[in-house]
Amino acid sequence: MPRITAATNAAQRAETQRRILTAFGELLFTHGLPGLTMTDVARHAGVGRTAVYNYYADMEQLLIAYALDETERFIVDLRDSLAALENPVDRLALYVRAQVDDLSRRHLPPGPAMAAVLSPGSFAKLADHVGDLNVLLQDILQDGVEQGYLPDIHVAQLARLIHGTLSASAARRNRTPDGDTPPPPPASDVEAHTAQTVRFIQLGAGARFDDAGKPIKLDTPAHDALAS
Repeated sequence: MPRITAATNAAQRAETQRRILTAFGELLFTHGLPGLTMTDVARHAGVGRTAVYNYYADMEQLLIAYALDETERFIVDLRDSLAALENPVDRLALYVRAQVDDLSRRHLPPGPAMAAVLSPGSFAKLADHVGDLNVLLQDILQDGVEQGYLPDIHVAQLARLIHGTLSASAARRNRTPDGDTPPPPPASDVEAHTAQTVRFIQLGAGARFDDAGKPIKLDTPAHDALAS
């Protein structure tokens, strides 16, 4: 058992739980979900296997707890970052960048795969929580429409398409054809891929840009855009 370092029992429990979730996330990143066991998580966290079972009855509970915890923290940080940007097209870029980084870092299975490994009740719980992300993206797209940077689109449908694109891209990048985890690519390749994904989604949403790469409103005449 780990040495007690927290001031209270409640703090110690929270610290142990955080170590378990962190260990699970690290193993998920390096080894993936298939074959991962509670014993692996306990060993990596430096706690006894019984300690893990004190918090989570099985791998499904641990997976859903990790996914919910990561999603909640991701949303809080993302909202703070988005609040610093006014232009909805720039906010869309930030959202996509954050999602690309998060999906590649966590290596959580995409939605359909999660549905296959989780019970209907657990998957519904995760879907409800991830729904907050969907609302956030829809708000960005709706602002783009209302401010004239995006065409009058079906916001909910476009949000689903964007999330599907991001999940599919992450699934391809995080697994080789034989199912193994590939070695991390060079940072320059990661940035190039991210930039391509951002611009692909922006253009797919109907955004337009001037020669300097800045978003312009759809009613901006071409000669004005070139002159800006």
